[in-house]
Amino acid sequence: MRLLLVLLWLFAPSLSQAQDPGALIKAAIEYWRGKSSYTEAEMIVHRPDWERRMSMRAWTDGNKHTLVRFTAPAKDAGNASLTIDEDTWSFNPKINKAIQIPPSMRAQSWMGSDFSYDDLSKADRIVSDYTHRLLGTEVRDGKKVYTIEALPRESAPVVWGREMLVVREDYIILEHRFYDQDGHLVKEMRASEIKPLGGRMYATIIRMSKSDEPDEWTEVHHVKAEFDAPIPATTFTIAALGRANP
Repeated sequence: MRLLLVLLWLFAPSLSQAQDPGALIKAAIEYWRGKSSYTEAEMIVHRPDWERRMSMRAWTDGNKHTLVRFTAPAKDAGNASLTIDEDTWSFNPKINKAIQIPPSMRAQSWMGSDFSYDDLSKADRIVSDYTHRLLGTEVRDGKKVYTIEALPRESAPVVWGREMLVVREDYIILEHRFYDQDGHLVKEMRASEIKPLGGRMYATIIRMSKSDEPDEWTEVHHVKAEFDAPIPATTFTIAALGRANP
């Protein structure tokens, strides 16, 4: 999540593709999401004087469809977000209405967290709207790690002036940094725990933090994951946003 969110992974390229930074990023996103996915997670929004915890479930189908539904606490249960291609809707059970998020608001905070609506779906935009350059290769914990710079194409409708990704050879995204148009670091996402989940190695804890507010961050703790099982197409519809089960 792009989150989130907050938030799933499978196709792996051959080792030779690792020399193509764009192909490596594409493979890492596909590995994260798989052909389809279902996950359960807890999101922790931390501030210096308070902390908020929310439980959620998420479904994805390819790179174009994402549904996230909150299940706890009671005051947040039923809130949901749906992404279809480049369009995003937010559902609030208190008003029983789905509201489409305009492009101008996609960079805003999602559910009061440090993730944005744009972060919900790690879509193909980072592949199609950017050029990529391999900046370096190193070894961490016995595995090759690639640092890749992503620069937006001249006409690309994107928020960031530059993005930096650190991807492990087994296609796990370890770090993702976001820079503004002046080249200043705005926020970064880091994987802090990697272990088997859903039949594959997975970043089970990811943290998004602000560069100018180190005591403000949001973590997503994944506790369950299933990949590549068929998901009904009706799951990713506006009508499904208001249902307890899609």
